[in-house]
Amino acid sequence: MPHSLFIADLHLSSDQPHSMAVFRHFITTSAPQAEALYILGDLFDSWAGDDDLGDPFLAQVTASLRHLAEHGTKIYLMHGNRDLLMGEALASACQATLLNDPALIDLYGTPTLLSHGDLLCTGDTEYQLYRAQVHDANFQRQFLAKPLAERKAYIAQLRSRSMAEKQNKDSAIMDVNDAAVAALLREHGYPRLIHGHTHRPGHHEHSIDGHSCERWVLGDWNKRGNALLCEADQCRFL
Repeated sequence: MPHSLFIADLHLSSDQPHSMAVFRHFITTSAPQAEALYILGDLFDSWAGDDDLGDPFLAQVTASLRHLAEHGTKIYLMHGNRDLLMGEALASACQATLLNDPALIDLYGTPTLLSHGDLLCTGDTEYQLYRAQVHDANFQRQFLAKPLAERKAYIAQLRSRSMAEKQNKDSAIMDVNDAAVAALLREHGYPRLIHGHTHRPGHHEHSIDGHSCERWVLGDWNKRGNALLCEADQCRFL
């Protein structure tokens, strides 16, 4: 039966060989059976800019996706908080289409809203201030003008600081905010919602203004692959 697959939060990097092995298995077994593969952010653990495409590890990932696309599976890429700087050069290398966040699609007759998910974590005000800064076009332009090595060093510092700060944060504020979810679904006509980011895979039902909306949360790939398969009549986790 025709279906599409949704994944997020793979956090692929050269120092995480297990995740890469799981990705390779997925991309050669499950993914070719799908009409489309939607990657909803954080494919990479970090992305300093498309001028890093020559990195051998990154080239392996893009080659795998390009091979999948050449065999008929459409690929859609959405930015995450870790790989926000993915650009058209990367998309071209993967033969993929970049999606805005959020993106509303018609999924086998069901309106479906796709998001990385971090925009919904409004309880973490400190993160939202940071998110607004790095999404600013001028900030991105100035950052990408710096040498690649300097950008990578800066990103490494950010990651270390972020990991330290998470230890002192209430886990609840790093999850999505119900009011933010309701506002987003209301704005887009009460569709189904699929997102990642929180690393809390699950299926949720929301009642908003008398409308029943389902929300699917994709899991991360820290220990094993996690994918959502959607057909015309249902969605289910692989």
